[in-house]
Amino acid sequence: MTSSPNPDDWDFDTRAVRAGTRRTEFNEHGEALFLTSSFTFENAAEAAERFANSGDHFVYSRFSNPTVSMFQDRLAALEGGEACIATASGMSAIFTTCLGLLNAGDHVVASRSLFGATVQLFNTILARFGVETTYVDATDPAAWAAAMRSTTRILFVETPSNPTAEIADIAALKAVASARGALLVVDNCFCTPALQRPLALGADVVIHSATKYLDGQGRVIGGAIVGDKTLIADRLAPVLRTAGPSLSPFNAWILLKGLETLSLRMERQSSNALVLARWLEAHPAVERVLFPGLESHPQADLVRRQQSAGGAVVSFVVKGDDARAAAWRVVDGCALISRTANLGDTRSTITHPATTTHGRVSPEARAAAGIGEGLVRVAVGLENPDDVMNDLARGLG
Repeated sequence: MTSSPNPDDWDFDTRAVRAGTRRTEFNEHGEALFLTSSFTFENAAEAAERFANSGDHFVYSRFSNPTVSMFQDRLAALEGGEACIATASGMSAIFTTCLGLLNAGDHVVASRSLFGATVQLFNTILARFGVETTYVDATDPAAWAAAMRSTTRILFVETPSNPTAEIADIAALKAVASARGALLVVDNCFCTPALQRPLALGADVVIHSATKYLDGQGRVIGGAIVGDKTLIADRLAPVLRTAGPSLSPFNAWILLKGLETLSLRMERQSSNALVLARWLEAHPAVERVLFPGLESHPQADLVRRQQSAGGAVVSFVVKGDDARAAAWRVVDGCALISRTANLGDTRSTITHPATTTHGRVSPEARAAAGIGEGLVRVAVGLENPDDVMNDLARGLG
């Protein structure tokens, strides 16, 4: 197989379509889908050499497959990273990162505003193996610095956060991490490299749930980790090879096609989300809107420095004496918007985080993260925003 030219000088949109492409001797125009579990060798000596030094050679699809490699190379090019490994899901990307970077007795500092499953991973699984996590305000670098210990190995943050749209100052957190020899890990799921590039702002590792915007159409599950070549090869790839949280070649092929339209989708969905957020902000039944694209966002200046747009996720707090009932009326009133906890789709989705994505998080932790019973999250798709607003209006009326 021959590789495509070096994409370093290409524009983002060109890299999204062409970076990482490998062609076989048939010179196919589209990316080839390699549905094979293993690869053959000319002789025993070649097999021994490739198992010992796999490099760019393909040995076994648990850890090396041409279609998966194309996805990895393309995403690394988009994020501005040296290397990428793909995983079976976004959560397996986080778990692989933790297994590769942490030992028993290590300490993690993380934002209070995290996806519910990530909190469960830190609190119930990693804690069993002697890894302790301290949660702090994502927006306060001083709080991160105060929580650091001699055993702190990673700082973990989502920015924007799910679902409260808090923005962490990536450069400031990198300074905190570097001062104590720790690594900064940033979940870039909500923005994707189309809107934000954490590595350029100082992050050491970027994590994706490729299930979301990288696919963009709700078709497959996948995850990815991007960083420098040495860290990926020495610390994280061995976990993937041995533990096997592997991305399937078929899912990688779907994700490659998703990346081709990433920039277009994120631009339009961010624009649609801004229209919806402004409408909600003026609605008498809405107490507060949480969206990075609004001028009213408490960190609007930081948003402008870090992101090229606000993203496509709009959260809002519904007024009402019975907050949960008021929020559920909005969710249940939708006939167009899909009631599902997934996001990143071309179709708008709606959920009540306190009883779905964060339902297993303790009430105290939810309250500390600002996830109240009146909070509703809408991931805005490609529909006409007027139709989305009309759909929400029934439950808000």
